[in-house]
Amino acid sequence: MYELRQNFIKCGLVGWCMEVLFTGLHSIARHDPKMMGQTSILMFPIYGAAAFFGPISRLLKKRRIWARGTVYTCCIFAAEYVSGSLLKKRKMCPWDYSDARFNINGLIRLDYAPLWFTAGLIFEKLVAPDDRSGGHS
Repeated sequence: MYELRQNFIKCGLVGWCMEVLFTGLHSIARHDPKMMGQTSILMFPIYGAAAFFGPISRLLKKRRIWARGTVYTCCIFAAEYVSGSLLKKRKMCPWDYSDARFNINGLIRLDYAPLWFTAGLIFEKLVAPDDRSGGHS
C-alpha cells in the first residue's frame, strides 16, 4: 500500500509537470512569447492513477515496447474519457477537445495517442523501474 501511495504521488507530480511543459510549448503555436504552461488541481489524481501501471507493467514485462505503450495508451484514453465524463457532468472538466478534429465527445483526442504512448512508458519507468531490464525493445 505504501508503494502504491508513493507511486500515486510521483505520477501525479510528473503528470502535472508534463502538462505544464506541453501547454507551455503549445503556446508557441499561438505566438505567445510568455510560453505559459497550465494545469488544474483536478489533474493530480487523474495523473496519479497511473500508479496502477505498476501491476500492469509486471504483467507486460516480457512484451515489446510497442505492445506495452499501446496498452498504456488505451488505459490513459479510458481514464481520460471516464474522468472527463464525470467531471463534465459537474461542469468541472478542465479540458474540452470539442473543436479538435479527432475528438471523441470532446473528452479525448485520438491524435494525442503518440503523446500518451510516450507518457505511459514514462509512468512505467516511474512505477516499475527495475521490471524493464528483461523486456524486449
